[in-house]
Amino acid sequence: MAAQSLRKSPSYLGAFYRRMRSKLGPAKATTATAHQLAKMLYHMLQENTPYRERGAEAYLHKDHERQLRQLRKQAQHLGFALVPQTSN
Repeated sequence: MAAQSLRKSPSYLGAFYRRMRSKLGPAKATTATAHQLAKMLYHMLQENTPYRERGAEAYLHKDHERQLRQLRKQAQHLGFALVPQTSN
């Protein structure tokens, strides 16, 4: 239930849920988010650390970097090189 409530949340986990929902569908997204939430809770209890909210922007930035790495790797595998555009 906690994972489902993150659907409209402007948090890191909310952004994770929305990305997983678009990729996997609502049922699997709920399971994946619950797993992520359980891992975070376990780490907090084991390390005795407080929860630090990173926000959806941090997640979206991390996801963007992941996509860029994946594109570079795929381009290299196909024999191409990605070159960033310079804005004028």
